[in-house]
Amino acid sequence: MNDILDQLAPIAGLFGLLGFAGLAGLKQPIDKGRAGLGIRLISLLGLLGLAGIWIPGAGAMGAAGALGLWNHQNPKLARWGKLGWTFLLGVPYLVRALVD
Repeated sequence: MNDILDQLAPIAGLFGLLGFAGLAGLKQPIDKGRAGLGIRLISLLGLLGLAGIWIPGAGAMGAAGALGLWNHQNPKLARWGKLGWTFLLGVPYLVRALVD
């Protein structure tokens, strides 16, 4: 299992780049009355993507930053927000590093 994780680490780390989509929320903020604030707060987990510098594959955690666009009033940005769930690909790498 570890061999498979090691082989997929570079690809998984690239998913962290999706987190940069969350920066679009700075230019076009989400209306305050829109539902999904709890999920948008999960976008803070995107900061764990910085662990990808030291932990191969954990960079995928950065994709959580895109969750900041969850339920955005602009449908195109809302689609990017859904891609933020790919941050889950980085969890096994982070857990493995914490357990070792």
